Amino acid sequence: MATTGAGGRGNPSEAFIAELRHWREVAGMSQKALAGAVGYDPSYVSKVERGSVMPSRSFAESADQHMRAGRALIRRWNDLHGSTVRAGPQERATERGAPDDPQSAPGPSLIVEHELAELSYIETGHGPMWRTHIRRQLHNVGTEPVTQYLIRIAVDRFPGEPERSNRLYREDPLTWDEVGLRARSGDEAMTWSVKHDRDAFKELWLLFENEDGRFPLYPGDSTWIDYTYTVAAHKWGPWWQRAIRLPTRRLSMAIDFPATLDPALWGMETSMSAEAHAFRTPIRRDSDTDRAIFTWSTEDPPLHARYRIEWKFRTTDSDMDKRRRPVNPADKMRELGIIQEGATVLSETAQRFDLPRDAEDVRRALARITATMERVRQVHNFSKGMGLAAPQVNLSRAMAVVRTPSGESLTLINPRIIEQSTDGDEQYEGCLSFFDVRGMVPRPHTIEVEHQTIEGETRITVFERGIARLVCHEIDHLHGVLYRTRMRPGMTPIPVSQYRGTGTQWSYPTS
Repeated sequence: MATTGAGGRGNPSEAFIAELRHWREVAGMSQKALAGAVGYDPSYVSKVERGSVMPSRSFAESADQHMRAGRALIRRWNDLHGSTVRAGPQERATERGAPDDPQSAPGPSLIVEHELAELSYIETGHGPMWRTHIRRQLHNVGTEPVTQYLIRIAVDRFPGEPERSNRLYREDPLTWDEVGLRARSGDEAMTWSVKHDRDAFKELWLLFENEDGRFPLYPGDSTWIDYTYTVAAHKWGPWWQRAIRLPTRRLSMAIDFPATLDPALWGMETSMSAEAHAFRTPIRRDSDTDRAIFTWSTEDPPLHARYRIEWKFRTTDSDMDKRRRPVNPADKMRELGIIQEGATVLSETAQRFDLPRDAEDVRRALARITATMERVRQVHNFSKGMGLAAPQVNLSRAMAVVRTPSGESLTLINPRIIEQSTDGDEQYEGCLSFFDVRGMVPRPHTIEVEHQTIEGETRITVFERGIARLVCHEIDHLHGVLYRTRMRPGMTPIPVSQYRGTGTQWSYPTS
């Protein structure tokens, strides 16, 4: 999937529009989704992007915050309105001779148009973990196709105390099972080959291929690669660093902590020719319910520079013990980005995609749904399979993704049930949007579903038994229907603490 980065640097209005569209793509948000997040009418966002309305400061601030743009939109807004605020060294990067023409850029055949790096502290069934999620837009400016891309995973629990760190990793090395690496290029899953495998350091080639074929990055093309990995919290030190190894147009960093840890952050920049110094622009803090989210970005960072964020937690372990209380399942899902019962988006009919015209909206929605599913999967075992509809991630669009117990992923675009069997049964279901309870829901054993491909081709697929139940549940979400309304009169859900079916699949009579 070829994409382009934010452009239009010469004209301030075009630059702001390009910046806004770029960050919507990075965040996987449609105009309607962004409007809902920032409290504006969708027509306002549309007019801003068409250039018929000048964006307000409050809109720019709110959009920057919700899309974690690290004040990139604010800088463009200042340019647009002729702000007299003196630009800092990072904002003046292009004035120092950074090339605007990718074809003239120095260095290897790849340019990173944008790296968006996110680090999150999460609680899982295996204890607290650090999850790193990297999205990197690569542009091939060379003359040969690119077939692999080198990445590194390195940890240092006790910086400045190498013997102590080495002892930790000798006794408890970083393993591939723990890392759980997943990688994609555009819509394609990537495989990899290991170059170095050490106790605290992994280096590997991400390959532009999978079991279905190869998809090299050809000269002149660009793509987003996307990879995620996790590390147990006791193996991760109080720092995070991004190194500039390829010519890079933009670097964005975001760190997501539980607010109860009361984190304090600072940033240091180093290069091969300079001493370490503080970030030249501030790290921004935003609050999202019970999370503390920090964002920072820079443009045209010099080659070989390193940007290191360090932190301390002002809440001590004894303080956490005093505050620690059981977190109910619904709150946990809310933390992971699942919209909860009571939100308007869960009670309205989702908008269908006009395909293939809306293909890009489909890709963005799919990226957002699958990323959320991955976060949820890491904290809960779904032995029956799982599903997630677009409204549950605050996108009122007719799309859902179902993951079967065997791990197969089914993407349903504009789905509707056109036929269902008369035979069926009642079994317990759970819903990520009110996960504290389980309800006995009647469903047919077999359904026929009409749906579309991203190219707009109509298909009909037959689903049976447990998969049919999952698909019915998600299609209901697209019509604003929660499973409570499907239960027989007089039946009510039971608390999840009383449910005994966790870890098992739905049962069906053998043929």
